Amino acid sequence: MNKNLEKAVDVFLLTVGAVIAAFSVEEFLAPNNIFDGGVVGVSMILVGFIPVKLGFLTIIINIPFLIFAWKNIGHSFIFSAGYAMAVFSVCVGLFEPLAATTDDLLLATVFGGVVLGIGVGLVLKYGGCLDGTEIVGIMVSRKTSLSTGNVIFFINIAIYLIAGLVFGLDSGLYSIIMYFISSKVIDLIESGMDQVKSIMIVTEDGKVIADAIYKNFGRTVTFIRGQGLVSGTEKDILYCVVTRAEIHDIRKMINDMDVDAFTTISDVSEIIGRHIKKSS
Repeated sequence: MNKNLEKAVDVFLLTVGAVIAAFSVEEFLAPNNIFDGGVVGVSMILVGFIPVKLGFLTIIINIPFLIFAWKNIGHSFIFSAGYAMAVFSVCVGLFEPLAATTDDLLLATVFGGVVLGIGVGLVLKYGGCLDGTEIVGIMVSRKTSLSTGNVIFFINIAIYLIAGLVFGLDSGLYSIIMYFISSKVIDLIESGMDQVKSIMIVTEDGKVIADAIYKNFGRTVTFIRGQGLVSGTEKDILYCVVTRAEIHDIRKMINDMDVDAFTTISDVSEIIGRHIKKSS
């Protein structure tokens, strides 16, 4: 894809994600006192006490984080994050006059979490972010053993505890449920619907199994030579990346073959580089 076209697509999807996230906050969460995490969650709590619009307060609180990230992370990321935050804040203001989609707390929690997860997932997937706490998480993870996700999790739990104390226990608990739903959807959007897994096969019949995988599934296999500790015999170690939908058929194929093979199947969080599959 042309680089300019690719950048335009990224900006478009950043915009779509920010709009979707803003819609969730204003049409599902805020009217029902269900709180997002991070800067948005803090802003949602504060607007209950000070006469400031949620969209304006969100961008104001995010600005110091953007300045900090400009000096410590990278300019490309900041442009994408700042743009997504600005679109989100503007759209929160545009959606605010609209009537809430539902006043049922369970529906607002579930659908608010799903819609928010879709929006945030798109923003993250295409290089932006909507929340300054993600910047804090990145910086803390660089200097400690904590992961970015763990830092954000601890910050959000603190926010939900405060929300529960201020607005009632139900609000805090529903917010936590919404957070876990949105987190799962974000993971799904970021990793893609066609989630992949890796298969590692230890066998003395590597060529036979590799040919069968290529013939039936079009997947190339990487050969690694190994040696059994007890038997002392040389082994073929086959490594292959496949989709989740292919796992059942590959497992059945290996079980049906007259070969001695030890197989492990693992999750793959990301693939960098070319994933080769034969043309159909």
